[in-house]
Amino acid sequence: MDDSSSSSSLAPLLEEGKENEEKGVLGVTERSFLRDTCEELRMLWYIAGPAILTSLFQYSLASVTQTLVGHIGTVELAAVGIQNLVVAGVSFGIMLGMGSALETLCGQAFGAGELSMLGIYMQRSWVILSFTALFLSLFYIFSTPILKLIGTSDEISNMAGQFSIWMIPELFAFAINFPMQKFLQAQSKVMAMAWISAAALVLHLFLSWLCIIKLGLGLVGAAVTLNFSWVVLVVGQLVYIMGGSCKDSWTGFSWSAFTNLAGFFWLSLASAVMLCLEYWTLMIVILLAGMLKNPEIAVDAATIGMNVEGWCFMIPLGFLAAISVRVSNELGAGRPNAAKFSVLIVVMLSVIIQTAFMVIILLTRNDFPVIFTDNELVMKKVTKITPFLCVSIFLGSIQPVLSGVAVGAGWQATVAYVNLGCYYLVGLTSAILMGLKFNLDLEGIWGGILLGILLQTIVLLIITLRTDWEREAALAKERILNWGGSSSKT
Repeated sequence: MDDSSSSSSLAPLLEEGKENEEKGVLGVTERSFLRDTCEELRMLWYIAGPAILTSLFQYSLASVTQTLVGHIGTVELAAVGIQNLVVAGVSFGIMLGMGSALETLCGQAFGAGELSMLGIYMQRSWVILSFTALFLSLFYIFSTPILKLIGTSDEISNMAGQFSIWMIPELFAFAINFPMQKFLQAQSKVMAMAWISAAALVLHLFLSWLCIIKLGLGLVGAAVTLNFSWVVLVVGQLVYIMGGSCKDSWTGFSWSAFTNLAGFFWLSLASAVMLCLEYWTLMIVILLAGMLKNPEIAVDAATIGMNVEGWCFMIPLGFLAAISVRVSNELGAGRPNAAKFSVLIVVMLSVIIQTAFMVIILLTRNDFPVIFTDNELVMKKVTKITPFLCVSIFLGSIQPVLSGVAVGAGWQATVAYVNLGCYYLVGLTSAILMGLKFNLDLEGIWGGILLGILLQTIVLLIITLRTDWEREAALAKERILNWGGSSSKT
């Protein structure tokens, strides 16, 4: 389906939902539950499918670079790995989190028919994220002493620090990219993002091979190609948005982008804290694994487990994007029952898919580790932690969806406090005690983190079940007025 016509193609479904909302809970008294479910699944997959592909393609950019650098040398591989995981990883989480504020504002504005405000919101996010990138560039510049401070060897720290300075352009590409993604996502124009990301990845594959392997440019070639690929991705989306495909939501640059920046910043900051508290937990597991008696075995096993979980997580990540759009659109349009129904369907779908992954991994626990390593000790360790990995995958079917509901409804600040308490006061403390104090090794660390994730899932589930969706729809209308509304179209 042509992505440029996505808004018009979804309009009849959204209008029909409005009529059904007036009849009852999606018209269940007059139409079958099965038909309602099929319609909801069609709208969800229309968003989630391309969103999953986009995440996979963009996730693969750094993975391709890291894989090819591995043919240069072990120190270079470690340097690029540390830069991707720690330096760029921290910045990626912050920028993505701050850009997620648009999922609430753009989604609700689109549902309310305030299309011109979407472009204003995106421009405000560009301003805030650009200043954030300027601040985070200091982290890139001084990454060498920071990495040494956390115990990384001098050789790796020096090389990773140099590579980080070369990767500063990527940081500013994040600042432009994430607001555009949320802007397009809110309008369900997601297929364009998938095609642009796919084109950037194909180009990146060729240029990386040419510069890193064929021409032997080493880390310089790696930095140049990765930066260039992100620029291509950003420019492609800019051309799509400003070329007429979003003529109702993009009406040109406006001075209104510089109004309400303080309030916009705090919502963006709450979104960043909410996401980063989750994302940084994974890095903490790796750091704690390095403190065990056999750190190399533990770190390798933990990395393999998280690699598997990361790929499985791409589907819930797409559902997170889809449910945040559906909830924000329906609340903005004043259809709380439709938002509630969408939550029910996407949770059921995510649980079914992730359970299938969990069963496959559990059945192949003695076999799949060979894909990642030839070391017998590492393979045995991965087999031992597979039950913990499977629990993580199962919880990953519910928790991201509930986080997407929170973003769509604008609960970022509340969830940030929930994440702080669950992940760090409960999860991290339990991980340290069980893994290091009681000598339960990597199983203890992972088990402690799982306690935090389980508690967070339960809390978010209770919040969602107790939500007054009629009140949330009223708050969405109030939020739209406070952040601009029809009176602010310029």
